[in-house]
Amino acid sequence: MSLTEDIRLLSQVPLFRDMNDDQLRLVAFGAERRQVTTGQQLFREKSPAESAFIVAKGRFELLMADRSGELKVEATVGPGTLLSELALVTMVERKFTAIAIEDSEALKISRSLFHRLLEEYPQVGRVIENRIRDNIASLAKAAAAMQDRFA
Repeated sequence: MSLTEDIRLLSQVPLFRDMNDDQLRLVAFGAERRQVTTGQQLFREKSPAESAFIVAKGRFELLMADRSGELKVEATVGPGTLLSELALVTMVERKFTAIAIEDSEALKISRSLFHRLLEEYPQVGRVIENRIRDNIASLAKAAAAMQDRFA
């Protein structure tokens, strides 16, 4: 894919949607494109996450190990999906294993690249803060909706 196509992809991802072309260009230029063949892992559950990935082409199954260690499919994701978003701002473990179910491509965005974006464009930090606030509100709403299950 070209730089222009990568910028277009980034602009469709909610985290990057409100960023201008210069900000998107910085991310697109510094990102690494990964080719992932059918059946190949993009990353493994519980491994250190030092980057996020955006699915550019193809589809991935997201799997989690159950108590017996057997992998169970939790979701299937396609182009435009941001995986391991929290890894952009802090050290975390991968919450699932991502395996390509067809030949795929993903854009790898390292934490250091994201921090560079924040240093060069401090206003991006406010966008991130709003996104985190919205995510927490969504989680709280979902938890409140399930409260009667645990009473």
